[in-house]
Amino acid sequence: MKASDTDPGRTNRPPDRIKVLLAGGNQQNQGFVIKKIEMRQYVERKDRDLGDYSLLTVVVDTDRGEVEMKYDEGFRGSDALDSAVTMLMQYTGLASLINRALIELQR
Repeated sequence: MKASDTDPGRTNRPPDRIKVLLAGGNQQNQGFVIKKIEMRQYVERKDRDLGDYSLLTVVVDTDRGEVEMKYDEGFRGSDALDSAVTMLMQYTGLASLINRALIELQR
């Protein structure tokens, strides 16, 4: 099963950048085994003054399927992916993200 809450037209190409947040683990949560979590950046357009307009998504791969969810979007500059990953990993965002993904897979 593959679920997504983003418009497929926006993510039907390879991402511009990927950061792996969790890999190689068999972390269990709510009966799911979480195999891998990554954040993807799709640069959709560039503006001379505002910089890159990026769509950031998070992909959670489990033993029962994969879900890609929109994390953020907008003119966030050239370090959008790195900034989002840092914020997510430094706070309790990763646990919330996992719970959101598992809810999406249970639908």
